[in-house]
Amino acid sequence: MPLPSYDKFIEPILRFLAEHPNGVSAKEAHEAAANMLGISEADKQELVPSGVQYVYKNRAGWAHDRLKRAGLSNSLRRGFWCLTNDGRDFVRNHPGPLAPEDVENLAIGYIDVRLRPPPAGESLASPALIQPTTSSSAIASPDDRLGEAINELRRTVAAELLEAISTVTPGYFEVIVLDLLHRMGYGTSRADLQRVGGAGDGGIDGIISLDKLGLEKVYI
Repeated sequence: MPLPSYDKFIEPILRFLAEHPNGVSAKEAHEAAANMLGISEADKQELVPSGVQYVYKNRAGWAHDRLKRAGLSNSLRRGFWCLTNDGRDFVRNHPGPLAPEDVENLAIGYIDVRLRPPPAGESLASPALIQPTTSSSAIASPDDRLGEAINELRRTVAAELLEAISTVTPGYFEVIVLDLLHRMGYGTSRADLQRVGGAGDGGIDGIISLDKLGLEKVYI
């Protein structure tokens, strides 16, 4: 099943941090949020497009970023999260499940708030609310949007490339195929791939020499 968007991680992390007033490691918060959201072990293996981080950890991190910008949590030290006084007050004032508008408010209402280290481990002053102009940001983290943009560019380039190839002559298409095969590792040099297509070619468009003497050949 698709992994929850990062805004869905906000309340699980908020509740888990409330249960640990002295703070917890980010890793513990990641796992607790994943368990609360019912994310399976198989789904936990999904990586962000760059391949350097698990998606659920990435989204949990962005959820905590939003809590920090709202002044409800902070990082006492790298990789260690803890609610602020404002955060504890917020939880006490919202004992039940957060309303969708509360989640959206936390997800996108404080995006432009600049983070700064809290003095002596105390909570940040509550920032002024910045009214969101769109709700789309609430369902996709910056990494997700970047990944989607990269995939869209790849799809666009692939479509444009196929369209361009469809307009070339059969002879030039055969050259393109040989170039591609060479880039895939066939032949020791480009000269080892020869185009022989044409009238009366017997269905053979090219010949690839697999050894330096040209004794071993592949006909395509």
